[in-house]
Formats: sequence, structure tokens, C-alpha cells
Amino acid sequence: MKKLMYILFLIFISCGNSDTIIWEENFDGEQLDESYWNYELGDGCPNLCGWGNNERQIYTQENIKIHDGNLIITATKDKKIYQSGRITTKDKIEFQYGTIEVRAKLPTGHGLWPAIWMLGSDIDEKGWPNCGEIDIMEYVGKEPHTIYTSLHTKESFGNTINSKKTIHKTIEEGFHVYKSIWTEDEIQFYIDSKLVYTFSPEIKNDKTWPFNKPFYLPVNLAIGGNFGGPEVDDTIFPKQFEIDYIKIWK
Repeated sequence: MKKLMYILFLIFISCGNSDTIIWEENFDGEQLDESYWNYELGDGCPNLCGWGNNERQIYTQENIKIHDGNLIITATKDKKIYQSGRITTKDKIEFQYGTIEVRAKLPTGHGLWPAIWMLGSDIDEKGWPNCGEIDIMEYVGKEPHTIYTSLHTKESFGNTINSKKTIHKTIEEGFHVYKSIWTEDEIQFYIDSKLVYTFSPEIKNDKTWPFNKPFYLPVNLAIGGNFGGPEVDDTIFPKQFEIDYIKIWK
């Protein structure tokens, strides 16, 4: 009941007009705060083997750490087994409309696929892509200096037409800030305060605009897969995806 009340609070306050932080995660503790986060474990089987993308990794809790105020997801390979981490705020932190900002440092190497994204909270009822997906940041190591921001809907998903590829020559150097501003009419994407893409379909219906309900946040580091692979450079491991903070405000 406490979690449900908090989700409803985020939905309610996000309908206001104040510029107020409604949730902030600075990863200040010694371990992941499970009142906010869920670990997603395994390889997706039996229902979604390869996590729906032919990814190679097994997600484990051990590949996720909190250190010096950062979330650190480490991708590893032990013999023939790839391991990494994925967490979500499903059923714990969900919001509708507002601004989300994430400061992160990307791992590099062919085959890596870090992502900061959002999924519709009704995914269990409607399935993907009908629930909608907002990709705030995707990076694939086989395409250096490139960030993808994308939307997946019933009308266009997978290799979606609703996507922007942004070249950023220093994106692999240090931390950068990824931001999305989501309103009733459009979704804007920013990298280091620069607007790179705006999504606002002229016709908004359940096929083109499933973005009129609460969403939750997954963060993960995939290995290989339809987008990140198929080839993986096995000499790069271990590699770390670091998150400094996540803020949501309205």
C-alpha cells in the first residue's frame, strides 16, 4: 500500500505547474535501495529468452554495486558466460509527464549496449510495444561517438522510425547529462542541455501515442543482441556503466 500511495503521489504532483523535484536518486547508500529498485535477473527465459533481443548476458545482482555515490553496473565474461546488471523502478517509482535527468558515464567496447529508458506501467496487461517505450539514451560500442534517442509504439517499434541518431565526439569522455522533457503533447530529448530530438506525432492515438499514462524506469547494460551486436569483443571485459544521479521533476 505504501508503494502504491507513492506512485499515486508522483502522478498527482506531476499534474501541477511547479518546478519541483518529485524524486531524486543519488546512490548515496552502501547498497541499492530496494524500496525504489528491483533487480531483474537471468537471461529472460522462458518467456523472453535473450530479453527479446538475442542478448548474450545473464543479469545478476552481483554485477550491480554502489560505490562513492555512483551506481556501477559491470559487464563481465567468465569463460563462455557473459554477466551484467539490470534494474527497474516498476511498481515502485512511476510517473506521468515531467522532466527526467540522468548523469552517466558510458562504457566503451564493441558489443556493449548501455541504456536508460522507460516503459509503460501497463506492460503486463498490454505487452510490448503497445505499452510504449521511451529511450532516453542508448549507446552501442560498435558505433563510437553516437547516441540514440527513440520511441517505440504499436505503429513503429523495433527498428523504429521514431528515432534520432546524434553524433557527439566526446560522449565517451567522462560523465554527460541525458534529459527528457515529457508533456501531454510532445517528448523532447537533450544531451548536455542541447536539444537533439522532439517527438510529437500529428495524430495521437493508441497506435502512435501510448505516452498518456505512468511509466517506470529501467537501467541496464546489455551485451551483444540485435542492436548491440551480434559481434562482441571479448578482450574488453570488465567494463562499467556508471550513473551519478537520476532526478525527476515537474
